[in-house]
This record gives sequence, structure tokens and C-alpha cells, in this order.
Amino acid sequence: QGDLRWLALDLIAQQPRHGYEVIKAIEDAFNGHYAPSPGAVYPMLTLLEEMGFIASEAQGAKKLYRLTDAGRAEIEANAAAIGAARERLSDALARFGGAPAPELLRAMDNLRAALRVRLAKGEISASALTTITSALDRAASEIERS
Repeated sequence: QGDLRWLALDLIAQQPRHGYEVIKAIEDAFNGHYAPSPGAVYPMLTLLEEMGFIASEAQGAKKLYRLTDAGRAEIEANAAAIGAARERLSDALARFGGAPAPELLRAMDNLRAALRVRLAKGEISASALTTITSALDRAASEIERS
């Protein structure tokens, strides 16, 4: 949670951002392996605003957050903590590797879509449930062996 705060402040220092853009920038920094939830980011942005580190400007239904002078001072005073957060991000990326191959992302999206379509059709019979779970279990086993 502390790293999230530092990363968000650092991102907003680079350029004003909407909450969604903070989430997306962090997800991009993790090559899609992690995205903070809106339930974690928006309360944190509210707290940073209440602390006077950022200020928001309404843009329709969205808020654009920008760093304040107090926020700049906070970043300068905590440069080591922000650097450490960036270092932990780099370490996490090294463990997770690069972004997944586009073919893999397409296949994952295809599976997700197929499951959603099937679930939207209504109740699943016992026989269909066995077929679906067996297929998923086989796929999981093959992936683990690869």
C-alpha cells in the first residue's frame, strides 16, 4: 500500500492524471501482470488530496489530479522511499518477466469469452459441467507441464 502511494504520487508528478490513468500506468509498469483495484486507488487519491499533496479538478464525471507544492515537497523529502518503491517494481518485473505474448493474451481472452457465452445461456447441466471442468482441468495440467 505504501509503494502504491509513492508510485501514484510519482506518476502524478510526471503529469496530471485521472484515477483510471494512474491505475493503467501502474498496470503498464507491471507489463499487465498487476493492476491495482479502483477500491485501493481512489481512496488513496482522496487521502492524498486531503493531505494536500494533490489537488483535483472536475472534468465532467472524472477528476484530474495534479501535484501541489506540498506534494512536490513530499516527493523531495521521500525520494529514497520512492526510489525503493521503483526498485521493488523492477525486482517484481524481473521475477514475472516481460509482457505475455500476444497469442497467449488472445487465447486467454478467447477462453474467458467462451465461458461467459456459455454461462449466459443459462443453467448448466451436470453433464455439461463435467465436460467444461474436465476441459479446464486438462488445459491447466498441460500448461503446468509446459
